[in-house]
Amino acid sequence: MRKLGAAAAAALLAFSLLCPMAWAVGTHAASAVLMDAESGRVLYQHDAHNPRLIASTTKLMTALVAVEQAGDLDQAVTIKGEWLGSEGSSIYLKEGEQISLRALLYGLLLQSGNDAAMAIACHTAGDAGAFVALMNQRAAELGMKNSSFANPSGLNDDNHYSTAYDMALLAQACLKNETVAEICATQSITVGARTFVNHNKLLRRYEGCVGMKTGFTEKAGRTLVSAATRDGQTLICVTLNDGDDWNDHAKLLDYGFATFPRQVLCRQGEVLGAVAVEGSLIPTMPVETQGEMGYPLTEAEEPVMEVELLRNASAPIAPGVQLGEVRWRLDGQVVAAMPLISQGSAWLDVREPLGFWEKARLLFGGEDN
Repeated sequence: MRKLGAAAAAALLAFSLLCPMAWAVGTHAASAVLMDAESGRVLYQHDAHNPRLIASTTKLMTALVAVEQAGDLDQAVTIKGEWLGSEGSSIYLKEGEQISLRALLYGLLLQSGNDAAMAIACHTAGDAGAFVALMNQRAAELGMKNSSFANPSGLNDDNHYSTAYDMALLAQACLKNETVAEICATQSITVGARTFVNHNKLLRRYEGCVGMKTGFTEKAGRTLVSAATRDGQTLICVTLNDGDDWNDHAKLLDYGFATFPRQVLCRQGEVLGAVAVEGSLIPTMPVETQGEMGYPLTEAEEPVMEVELLRNASAPIAPGVQLGEVRWRLDGQVVAAMPLISQGSAWLDVREPLGFWEKARLLFGGEDN
């Protein structure tokens, strides 16, 4: 029993290091998650995988799909009457009006216009149903396993839901998209005759906040996806059905930055070994890290680095060819990995093969005078 208890305690400790338990910090949310944007490490979670209504945070997916599908964001969109009439928040589009797709995206993410969401969806995919199919396809690609989208605006629907964790995955993708990230971080903008003001108060209240989206319906409650950057580290926070979301996000972000600061595991160009080269005058090829790798760690955590290289490689080898991988383990689990690439070039040895007498002369020390 004593051995069993010790094993259980060790397992619990390992789990808490990799995915800290909810008691480390509290919120008023029904579901919440705090994630490191670079690594995807979950720093805090509470009921993070339970599907719930997400209200207008849905519009992050609407924006991401539209931007990825669209060509020119400054193209004029002619508003059709059948696109209008959505309930809820609006930017007051009019039938026959021409407005750029970029302006619609600002109206979507800052003003949370449901009419903008419908116009974007129908313009992008032809109709709302086709656009929703694209939303669900993108969700599957992002690994949002417990999510389903039924409309582009986030209006209540039995088939429209997500989880705090899934929404953090969506936020990761939005941050990687420069256009979506830039719009989310905009506090206010005037486009034509309209001025859009971002509903996300954290942009003004929390230092380093870079967006992302608010949401509310009576049934869903207050929903919020936020992100903030400090000392080269970006954290994502998601709360669903949280009556005190502004304060909870500030506390969670403070907790994450203080407890799990980003540590540099390697920098770009670090040489971590060499690989034997066959068929070249160069006997070995140094291998280097492809880029910089960071990971959020507590003071007590020390990841173990392991390097795996090819036994040999055949010439020719160009710069930047992957010849191995470096990995970091925390409590036995791989938490980060980086390709190791060739540092330079190794050309083929194109000299003619030596004949019998040339080989014999070299073997017995004979040289030409």
